Amino acid sequence: MKKLLFISILLVLAIYVFRETVYKPYLWKKAMETPEHRLQLGSFVFSKQRDENGNSGTAKKYFVFKVTEITGDYVRFSIVRKLSDKGNIKSSDFSMPRETYRSFKRDIKKVTVTGILREDLNKEGGHTVNDYLLNKYPSLKKSHYYYEVIPKDEENIKYPKEYFNLIYSKEKIIEKRKLIPYTITENDIPELARHLSQRVCVILN
Repeated sequence: MKKLLFISILLVLAIYVFRETVYKPYLWKKAMETPEHRLQLGSFVFSKQRDENGNSGTAKKYFVFKVTEITGDYVRFSIVRKLSDKGNIKSSDFSMPRETYRSFKRDIKKVTVTGILREDLNKEGGHTVNDYLLNKYPSLKKSHYYYEVIPKDEENIKYPKEYFNLIYSKEKIIEKRKLIPYTITENDIPELARHLSQRVCVILN
């Protein structure tokens, strides 16, 4: 009886390891070849990460990113956020509630997410719903979700020390299904922060 139980446990473990190390990576790479899930400019990248939550243990945080630039192995993200109501600015790491995150995955093609220039976000209260933004970006009247658009002179990642933020490795996303960021060394050279990684759940176009 014990021998049968032991063999059963080994079989379950073998199936689990095969699924995680072979089958799931195969499905991921196959999906990346389709128009719906290919990593490209404008893609929405869904990710979740574990966060130490004090004495409550480990909680999950949910993020949605917009791909705003791809240069070589560098992929620049912008976090999808929601404008605060005027006079009610909330401090946040811009993670989403789980249900909102799931709703985005189901209905991403129906949700209006507006690209707003960084310089505009800091006008009339900063990161809030205001007349200036509503007039310049009428799509905000449908939805207050947005992503930050960087100025043209910061594109192409020409000056890493100044503008290197939310830059991830394209290769690691495709091959490892992970968000591994680039950081700047003391010599102003970009390198992968291999000790930092965040799992990609799905990419949607």
